[in-house]
Amino acid sequence: MIDRERPPATVADADRLKRLGRAVIDIEARALAGLVERIDDTFVDAARHMLVCAGRIVVLGMGKSGHIGSKFAATLASTGTPAFFVHPGEASHGDMGMITPADVVFALSNSGETDELTVLVPLIKRLGVPLIAMTGNPRSTLAEAATVHLHVPVEQEACPLGLAPTSSTTAALAMGDALAVALLEARGFTQEDFARSHPGGALGRRLLLKIRDLMHQGERMPVVRPDTRVVDALLEITRKGLGLTAVVGADGRLEGIFTDGDLRRALDRGAHVLDAPVAGVMTRRCQRVEADMLAAEALRVMQDAKINALLVVDPEQALIGVLNMHDLLKAKVL
Repeated sequence: MIDRERPPATVADADRLKRLGRAVIDIEARALAGLVERIDDTFVDAARHMLVCAGRIVVLGMGKSGHIGSKFAATLASTGTPAFFVHPGEASHGDMGMITPADVVFALSNSGETDELTVLVPLIKRLGVPLIAMTGNPRSTLAEAATVHLHVPVEQEACPLGLAPTSSTTAALAMGDALAVALLEARGFTQEDFARSHPGGALGRRLLLKIRDLMHQGERMPVVRPDTRVVDALLEITRKGLGLTAVVGADGRLEGIFTDGDLRRALDRGAHVLDAPVAGVMTRRCQRVEADMLAAEALRVMQDAKINALLVVDPEQALIGVLNMHDLLKAKVL
């Protein structure tokens, strides 16, 4: 029981709190350093079983090991190794049916004697699936029953009582990450693969979204002919609301762009330019890109050229779309 009558830590306790915090970091850092020698042939065996798995990696763990196991399964799934977490208690009440003969079971338990896990061992053996166990006790029930045992020992828990799983869970988390990253590399998993697993994230948007997904097309494109009067080109800019209009020839090919900057430069010559053909005041050498360019690359092009919009053309230089900075902002590419 927490003593509710005891006063909270005071400013005078600051140095002691710092020492305790640093001691925890030091103990856990030493536990992680000791893991390096555990990346051995047994680690390779575990990775190979997971690589050739035709089904999924089914991760089991109770308590704090269960939390680590859940994170491990999520990391595997997002890096190219299909996996999911099953609570051992639920497995004893029906969820064992989620494990198929094509799967690999990965069980985490520091003691290797967790009842909810050991009771499942005969059922796992009956299925004939590989069992990979990660424990801190090589002579435990779980370790001895495993197809592959990953020994992840720690000298001491960082908890001063030696009770709360701290160093042991940190070590298990790191070993799981080591396996996931080794498998990622072995599978040739790429940034694009990662993005497909994270379509809602910033990386997914940067690596998956293309200009064609965001550009204005058809009637939404501001377009005029080279002989269109400047004043009418201004009306087209106003109607479409993109701050520019493309200038396209009779054959559909892009000939230039007309922006508010072009207008200001033209007005310096006198108001009579409003009735002149836009071809005389437009910018002919304008940035043009293709629709399959990544939106993130389009952003880089805009930033480098210090412009706010791009004209999108096909291989024959026909205009097919317009992209501006606001489109990238709305898509959260920027």
